[in-house]
Formats: sequence, structure tokens, C-alpha cells
Amino acid sequence: QVQLVESGGGLVQAGGSLRLSCAASGSIFSMDVMGWYRQAPGKQRELVADITRGGTTNYADSVKGRFTIFRDNAKNTVYLQMNSVKFEDTAVYYCNAHKYVPYYDYWGQGTQVTVSS
Repeated sequence: QVQLVESGGGLVQAGGSLRLSCAASGSIFSMDVMGWYRQAPGKQRELVADITRGGTTNYADSVKGRFTIFRDNAKNTVYLQMNSVKFEDTAVYYCNAHKYVPYYDYWGQGTQVTVSS
């Protein structure tokens, strides 16, 4: 069982930066993929970025060049560095840990990010 706790959300002005953290209670090294998702009001949850155990990253087109995902296995923490934020980045951001075999899928409780224009 892995518990995920997000932090670092808050209010930020457009063009500013924010760093989200996802602290895991267990080892994230065994997880195949760690990811950040977001859900804006009235919209479906969408993938923002993810990172494999091997370090391969993947980003939504809307955040490429602005956001960076990275992990610190020693600290069991995954981060999302958000730069040049836009109003449309406003959402609740969720951390996810996924393992294919055996199947595990864990979610954090979410952290609110609000970008003021």
C-alpha cells in the first residue's frame, strides 16, 4: 500500500512559478510510472506529465516547455515544477503511482492550483 500526499499548491500570478511535491509513504522505486494529473471545474481529469522508473518523461502538449516532472527515489518524492503558468493551468492537481504487474494504482487527495490573471 502506498499513500500519496501532495503539497505546494496555492495562488500564483500568471507568468509565475510553483513547485508541487508528492510524498509517498512507501517506496516509489517499485512503481512503473509516477504521474501528475489535473482536473479543472467541469472538465475531465487529464494527464499533465509522467515519469517512468527508468526516468523517461512524457508531457501534455499544453505544458511542454513550461513544466518539468522529476523524481527523487531516495526521498520517495515526485515533483512538478511549473513555470510560466497560465490562467488555464488552474485546477486540482493529483499525484498518481502506477504499477503494471501486479496491478496497483494509487492517487493522492489533490492540491489546488489557482492562477490569477
